[in-house]
Amino acid sequence: MKCPVGSKRKMADDHQKVTQFRPCIDLHDGKVKQIVGGTLTDNEGHLQTNFIASHRPGYFASLYRKDNLTGGHVIKLGPGNDAAAEEALAAWPDGLQIGGGITIDNAISWLDKGASKVIVTSWLFPSGEFSMERLHQLSSLIGKEQLVIDLSCRRQKNSWFVAMNKWQTVTSLEISKEILHQMSQFASEFLVHAADVEGLCKGIDEELVKALGQWSPIPCTYAGGGKDISDLELVNRLSGGKVDLTFGSALDLFGGNGVRYADCVEWNRMYSR
Repeated sequence: MKCPVGSKRKMADDHQKVTQFRPCIDLHDGKVKQIVGGTLTDNEGHLQTNFIASHRPGYFASLYRKDNLTGGHVIKLGPGNDAAAEEALAAWPDGLQIGGGITIDNAISWLDKGASKVIVTSWLFPSGEFSMERLHQLSSLIGKEQLVIDLSCRRQKNSWFVAMNKWQTVTSLEISKEILHQMSQFASEFLVHAADVEGLCKGIDEELVKALGQWSPIPCTYAGGGKDISDLELVNRLSGGKVDLTFGSALDLFGGNGVRYADCVEWNRMYSR
């Protein structure tokens, strides 16, 4: 792994938070896949898939467990993924978060199946409008420490708006310092997929990462566009170590050639919090 010696020494000496690599398991039709986020619609003909794994979900969960990669997420992209998600959670009980179709009616069930936390988006947006009441209800039911809010978004000029329903429906909720502080009272983490660059391996949304680092008072994980191991250092610099990074399609584990999984493991080993 290529990491400038000077920057390594500086990060080690500052004794501050350092961006971590967070692993993922994206499920579509019961299989582990990497998909171009902007093409995920109800029309299967529009779907662009970068990778379909030959290994089962439990393989990846067991690998993350072996390498002690905590805080990873399992995302169910559409129906037909419950059994695959359960397999992943069973391979590492309390080691992975679960998202995709989470509601107040099934959140406890997924926690009972081994999820460390549940990730929720669409249920918080009845008719496409954010409901603080629903957030309060869910947080009161399961506790804020077991709740992650997915604020995956699409960019509109110089702002970002939360997107739901496979990132195809852009809501009226603009990501801002104020809204992140309000939501942080009811959740322990944020997960933000930059849907416009997800799966393209053409670089992260640097302005979004910087904004999340400045605005979020709780841990936050960014995903979308990561293409090189140096992006970990870039996110660390832009966010002051406050935002973690997920690699997807660029990772050799998922058929990519931009990022070595072993380098990500080594990064976390060197800079573990």
